[in-house]
Amino acid sequence: MQRMPAVSRPTWMMALSGFAGRAGAPRRSPVEIVATMGSYLTRTQAAEVSGLRAGPFGRWADGVSAMREDCAVFARHWQAHNDRVTGQDGPLWVVLGDSTAQGLGAPSPDGGYVGQVLAELRRTTGLPWRVLNLSVSGSLTRDVIGAQLPRLPADADLVTCGIGVNDILYTSPAKLFADLRALIAAVPDQTVLLDLPLPAGCWGLLGRASVPYVARINRTIHQAAAARGLPVARVSAHFQPPWAGKFASDCFHPSQDGYRDWARALLAAVTPAR
Repeated sequence: MQRMPAVSRPTWMMALSGFAGRAGAPRRSPVEIVATMGSYLTRTQAAEVSGLRAGPFGRWADGVSAMREDCAVFARHWQAHNDRVTGQDGPLWVVLGDSTAQGLGAPSPDGGYVGQVLAELRRTTGLPWRVLNLSVSGSLTRDVIGAQLPRLPADADLVTCGIGVNDILYTSPAKLFADLRALIAAVPDQTVLLDLPLPAGCWGLLGRASVPYVARINRTIHQAAAARGLPVARVSAHFQPPWAGKFASDCFHPSQDGYRDWARALLAAVTPAR
């Protein structure tokens, strides 16, 4: 097999990981870290005088703060939902992942890709599909291995897993690739994996600098999945420009329209049990 060239994290990711990796601090996405620093700036007297507080940067920082509140609301929604579906009839879909599986960025949890795909599965199969959403916002690949996979029920008819975005900031490249391979080796047969969206054409220079690294992560996902014969939902091929309307107020998580692209990618890869 041809050896792939080493690809390092872009310098901006390494710099932010220094702020994010401090002991005792909760995990936060890169956008939260930048917005938190920016929120302090926009609340200074100088920001009021200069107009920075009322400008686009101030509104963006406010959007990130609102998203942080939604994180807790969405988590409570899925916990209550999971409690309700236990013991009900119908084929069972189990979701592993991070805040994107929670639907963060959509107006409601059901507006994320999980809610959209669930509605489509019910419509196309005529079956009362249930979903057990074990995802947790901020999760890393190793969290799925250690905390989510052990909760996977044996009677799942469909398992999907989308993870890796948070690892870009919190995990070194060598461990990130090793963790992904370990996860893909551990998931049940026929698990559908989601690859990562490519930040091509968004976030300016930061997005362009990140593309080679994210593409390398996706190659690892596809290669490890192919070795096990697992399908991969190509989010990278469906969630693409034009970006207008596809991002939430934090300019990081997908909006409900953006999650529609994610849902199409997953539905194209899913062969539901009948």
